[in-house]
Amino acid sequence: MIRVVQYQTEHQSLWDEFVARAKNGVFLFQRGYMEYHSDRFHDHSLLFLADEKLVALLPANVMGDTLISHGGLTFGGIVSDERMKTPLMLEVFDALRAHLQTGNIKKLTYKAAPHIYHDLPAEEDLYALFRHRAQLVARGASSAVHLSCRAPVGRDRKWRIKLGQKSGLEIRRSEDYETFAAMVAHVLSTRHGLKPVHSAAELRLLAGRFPENIKLFAAGRGEQMLAGVLVYESKCVAHAQYISSTDEGRETGAPDLLLDYLISEQYPAKRYFDFGISTEQDGRHLNKGLIDNKEGFGARAVLYDVYELTL
Repeated sequence: MIRVVQYQTEHQSLWDEFVARAKNGVFLFQRGYMEYHSDRFHDHSLLFLADEKLVALLPANVMGDTLISHGGLTFGGIVSDERMKTPLMLEVFDALRAHLQTGNIKKLTYKAAPHIYHDLPAEEDLYALFRHRAQLVARGASSAVHLSCRAPVGRDRKWRIKLGQKSGLEIRRSEDYETFAAMVAHVLSTRHGLKPVHSAAELRLLAGRFPENIKLFAAGRGEQMLAGVLVYESKCVAHAQYISSTDEGRETGAPDLLLDYLISEQYPAKRYFDFGISTEQDGRHLNKGLIDNKEGFGARAVLYDVYELTL
C-alpha cells in the first residue's frame, strides 16, 4: 500500500538525500533550486511511501485545478531510485491518482525527464502514463551530442571553429553574470521577442548555491565577453542552459569555438552534451536555423515530452 504525503519544510533533508541517490535525480530537483522562485509557484510536491519507506518523489505545483510536474522546471516527473520497478510504479500512479482526486485536482500535467538524464533506465513512469491513458500534448525536440559516439561535425561548424581559433580568442570560466545576462536578454528580445527566464541576480544566487552544477564559460579578449554559455551540469549530462553572443562574437566565431571547447575538452567524460530544444508552440513549430546550428556540432534529437492526464 502506497501512502502519499504532501511536502513540508521538515521533509527537506529527506527529500534532498533521496534526489542525490535517485536514478533519475538531477540538482534541479533539490529544494534549494526549486524554491528560489517559490513566490511564483504554489508548491504541491509529493512523497510516496511503501511500508513507511520513501520510494518516490514528485516535484510539483498546483495551478487552479491542475497539478504540474513542475511549472518552474524544464522537466520533472516521478523521481525514483534503483529499487523502482514497473509494478511498483503502477502502484505509485494509482496512489497519485487517488490523492489528486481526493484533493479535487482534475488534471495532471506531467513533464517527463528525457532519458539522457537517467543514470539507470527509468521509464516506468511512461508505461504507467500509458496505462492511465494519458495523452501526449507537447513534444520539444532538443539536440544532444553523444560524447562517446559523436556524429560528424558539419563543414560550416568546422569553418567557424577555425575562424574562432584564428581570431585569437580566450576561453575561461567567468563570474560576470551581469554582462552575460544582459547579452542573453538583448539577443532574446531582438531576435525572438522573448525575455530570459532568469535574471542576473537569480543566476548568481543559483550558481552560489550549486557551484559544482552551474558554471559560466566565456570566450573573448581580455575582460571583453564576446560569447558565453551557462552550463547546467548533472551526473550524465552537461546542458547548455543559455548560449549567447554579441554581434562581434558571431563575426569572429566566438560561440562556435566556445561550444567546441566545452564538448571536446571540458565535458568529454559526460555521456551527453545537451543543447536544449529548438521548438516552439508545444513542438508544433521547428526553428530550422537554430537546430541546424546544434546538429552541426554532431548533436541529434532527444525529446522533451509533456503528458496530460484527465482525472
